[in-house]
Amino acid sequence: VRLAESGGGTAQAGDSRRLSCAFSGRSFSSHVKAWFRQRPGKEREFVAAIAWSTTTYYADDVKGRFTISVDNNKDAVYLQMTDLKPTDAAVYYCAAGFHQENSNNYYWPGTYSYWGQGTQVTVSS
Repeated sequence: VRLAESGGGTAQAGDSRRLSCAFSGRSFSSHVKAWFRQRPGKEREFVAAIAWSTTTYYADDVKGRFTISVDNNKDAVYLQMTDLKPTDAAVYYCAAGFHQENSNNYYWPGTYSYWGQGTQVTVSS
């Protein structure tokens, strides 16, 4: 499995931006997909995940602003970001892993076996 993010760049506060993640390899639909981010000087943190193509999970500070989705025909994962804030500035990583019985595991980076290289999002105020 290989993951490749795109769509990063510079945005103004309040703008919207969509990140994409191209998934190559086997069994796209059988993996849970997620987005994490890493802000300067901080640990990598959970942003959003989607399990079984329909069940979504979000970090509290992006809930209502970000939307994760998949296109099973294109083997792609998206993160639609709206009302961007300067605190959203980070390197965003796409990740894929195996579905879990305990959905709390989706918030933990150790659940994910596959990671992209990351795409930088900068937000100016």
